Amino acid sequence: MLDTPVSSAYPSTDVLQLTRRGHVLVVTMNRPGQRNALNAELRGALRATFDQYDKDPEFRCAVLTGNGPAFCAGGDLKEMAETKMQVPPEDSFVILGSKGRLEKPVIAAVNGFALAGGFMLAQNCDLAVASEEARFAISEVKRGRGAPWAVPLMSMVPKRIMMELLITGDPIDARRAYEVSLVNRVVSPDQLLDAAIDMAEVIATNAPLSVWAAKQSVELATEMGESDALRASHLLYHRVYTSDDAAEGPRAFAEKRVPVWTGR
Repeated sequence: MLDTPVSSAYPSTDVLQLTRRGHVLVVTMNRPGQRNALNAELRGALRATFDQYDKDPEFRCAVLTGNGPAFCAGGDLKEMAETKMQVPPEDSFVILGSKGRLEKPVIAAVNGFALAGGFMLAQNCDLAVASEEARFAISEVKRGRGAPWAVPLMSMVPKRIMMELLITGDPIDARRAYEVSLVNRVVSPDQLLDAAIDMAEVIATNAPLSVWAAKQSVELATEMGESDALRASHLLYHRVYTSDDAAEGPRAFAEKRVPVWTGR
């Protein structure tokens, strides 16, 4: 399936490339000369893009990657120096949409260095596929900065791995990232985007409300504790069980055809 342009409802900017692959939105950060460092323009474009994605019924999953040899080198240090930034603005850490949390899944396709804010972007995606050449680091300690956004790592990696990442600032390679559960798959560089899109297309073929409820229940489980999350998940899935799609799935199976999901 060929890439096609997205609608004019999405931001038009040189710092992002947006393409459509069926029900999958591919978002490519496009500041290769700056290793896709997050300046104000790129942060704003990403927020606006993912806000639109979250409400666009045409898309069911998104892939985020970077153009050039780096996924994202983090915050734009030159911009920080020019603006004499001390405490970052609150929205500096809210990039995948303006609410800080999306209803739909996003897959990171990490093609090179994911440093500092770039690590944060990969961390905030729901799934991650990494190139064998990818490197991950929370490098703020090497620049006298901080990483309060890293706290959710406590539900992703063991305590000593999290401590190592935070206080050494040294990078780990893709294989190590896979071993400690930071990424779901490691592939060769030439297979990266296709592997991430293939995963996204599998998700996009599933019932949208079931995917929505599954994503919410996983997030609840990591924040609320087992008993409270279990009760809340039953409420989430009530919307799924009473939907048109809940009847369409068994009907399509009985009729030996592909389901036609409406998300209702």
